[in-house]
Amino acid sequence: MAKDKPHMNLVFIGHVDHGKSTLIGRVFYETGALSQQDLEKFKKEAEEYGKGTWEFAYAVDATKEERKRGVTIDLAHRKFETDKYYFTVIDAPGHRDFVKNMITGASQADAAILVVDAKDGIMPQTKEHAYLSKVLGVKQINVAINKMDTVNYDEKRYNEVKEELSKLLRGIGYNVEKMHFVPVSALMGDNIVKKSDKMQWYNGPTLVEALNLFEVPEPPVNLPLRLPIQDVYSITGIGTVPVGRIETGEMKVGQKVVVQPGNVVGEVKSIEMHHESYQKAEAGDNIGFNIRGVGKDQIKRGDVLGPVDNPPTVAKKFKAQIIVLNHPTVITVGYTPVFHCHTSQVACKFTKLLQKLDPKTGAVLEENPDVLRTGDAAIVEIEPTKAMVIEKKSDIPQLSSFAIRDMGSTIGAGVCIDIIEKA
Repeated sequence: MAKDKPHMNLVFIGHVDHGKSTLIGRVFYETGALSQQDLEKFKKEAEEYGKGTWEFAYAVDATKEERKRGVTIDLAHRKFETDKYYFTVIDAPGHRDFVKNMITGASQADAAILVVDAKDGIMPQTKEHAYLSKVLGVKQINVAINKMDTVNYDEKRYNEVKEELSKLLRGIGYNVEKMHFVPVSALMGDNIVKKSDKMQWYNGPTLVEALNLFEVPEPPVNLPLRLPIQDVYSITGIGTVPVGRIETGEMKVGQKVVVQPGNVVGEVKSIEMHHESYQKAEAGDNIGFNIRGVGKDQIKRGDVLGPVDNPPTVAKKFKAQIIVLNHPTVITVGYTPVFHCHTSQVACKFTKLLQKLDPKTGAVLEENPDVLRTGDAAIVEIEPTKAMVIEKKSDIPQLSSFAIRDMGSTIGAGVCIDIIEKA
């Protein structure tokens, strides 16, 4: 894979059955990331499962289980390149029970392609995914109006869907003027790489040309160092080796660091990536490292490392903007589900319901509501039941978002907008 090209994380979002997997598979095929040989193999398999036109989706939906059900379950990380960028695709599943994956997927994405079926237009998950992407900080979106073959490549239908979507996205706060709405057929290959002769009326970019119009975000190296711990190993001859991905800033050998919430202070002794030693590492790097004088029992998954002079924030209470995705009854004050934030999982209590918002515009609908239900967006006050690191979105967005889980499913998602009280 060409490392000399700028890299971007791309997420495909949208309603289930609107053709996300088929579109991704088609993009892989058209850009050479999926060979003709593999496609033939997938085609044969699709026919065996009685899913005649699913060969492109099979390139993405790798597990047998997904192929049989015809649903995307896990997050598939795949790479492809255009002449300008190389992309890692985070395939965000459209199904309800996979929303947690969608959240962790979207929070890592630099840009998104919103896939909408030309026949169906906007569906519930179209709204949900678009709003989530905005809350979780995905700044750039282009739209693929898919399955144009099912509406006879009709310009009028394209304009109707584009109009509906523009209204939705503008309401959420996206700059629609900068977006491209590309009419495509993932199945037939129209307007993916080459301009389609069936839609002479369209004069914008093809889907791949629209990908090249995204801008690579600056890596957050100028923010303070934040490294959520994923695992901690004990290695003979070296000692304690925590591993994790640097979310922001950079880390140097010899640097004085602190690990929160345990307030464990030490000095970085060594940094390792892919079994090689480095003097420094930066945002985006997955590393293993050793801190002088810190034992295995002092540091754990969910902790966050930062510089001594700008330590990670340990919140005693914080204010959050959330969206309730799927709750069987209602959320009231006192409700205590588990918050998944970076690598930590902490039970957190809703101490105040401050405002109910319009999920499409963010406008205040009600002050101090009694309850929150599925579909509601809100500003709430949260109290973690034990020490937890979370950052304010305006300071360090990479460590501000979370998924809310309860009873084995994702109840909601949100982002910390203020720290009310530090621990």
